Amino acid sequence: MKIRILLGMLLMLAVTGAWAATRPNIVVEGVQLPAWVEHPNGGREALGIGLALGNKDRVYTGPGSRVVLRLAEGSLVKLGENGILELDELGQRKVSLKDVVTASLDVLKGAFRFTSQTIYKFRGERDVQIRAVTITAGIRGTDVWAKADATRDIVCLIDGTITVTHANNAFTMDQPMSFYIVPKTGPAQPVGPVSREQFGTWQTETEFTAGAGVQQKGGKWRIYLAEAPNQEEALALYDRLRLAGYAAQIRPLKGESSITYHVRIANLVSEQDANTLAARIKTEFGIAALKVSR
Repeated sequence: MKIRILLGMLLMLAVTGAWAATRPNIVVEGVQLPAWVEHPNGGREALGIGLALGNKDRVYTGPGSRVVLRLAEGSLVKLGENGILELDELGQRKVSLKDVVTASLDVLKGAFRFTSQTIYKFRGERDVQIRAVTITAGIRGTDVWAKADATRDIVCLIDGTITVTHANNAFTMDQPMSFYIVPKTGPAQPVGPVSREQFGTWQTETEFTAGAGVQQKGGKWRIYLAEAPNQEEALALYDRLRLAGYAAQIRPLKGESSITYHVRIANLVSEQDANTLAARIKTEFGIAALKVSR
């Protein structure tokens, strides 16, 4: 019996170690286009589904855009339109035989939400810091909304517990649906309850809008934007789209006597998402979609 218990413990440790080794620190889960990432070396690319991000990467969202990222243990990180989010201290490590997921999420601009999830049956610990310019919130497993704009910084605790730091003041927030505001031109306001109406308004700033050009894993709709006879022409359009935050793809199709290069945007959730995005691209680039299909 003791041998069986020991073997079981060793198996659990092996599985835990495999968990840490097989999941990237943070990946793109969904995008309401356009959105892109700027790497520390200055390189810039469109955010595509499944793209793994790294330390010092900055995520940018455009007008009407949203982004959902997923940490290794399943927590969701959401960024609203016209936002800037810097990632740092992303990691997975062992502490006293426990898996610990770490992240520093710096909200430089825009609305943000962090929601802990349990879909991967994570039994370790989270060590996550969220900073909304002048406010820092330390969390280990909770649901929190924040925003940084030209007039104020906000942290709203939806559920759980956070440790808040502003200037030389540090305190704990543990009352669900409470918020803390620091105006840009005045003293911080005391923590108070947030109304359902106000929270409902804030919540829409970080949630996808159905039919507004949403990409997610498993999305079956596509927009075909070009059928170029040569690779250079296809790459030129591909680069224009991706630089502007649209995760385009190139698919070569071999015909009887030549290869045609198709430029498309895939993984769109619905026909309405595809049509909305096609109309936006036509307005922004003067490019009419050749076809919308699944």
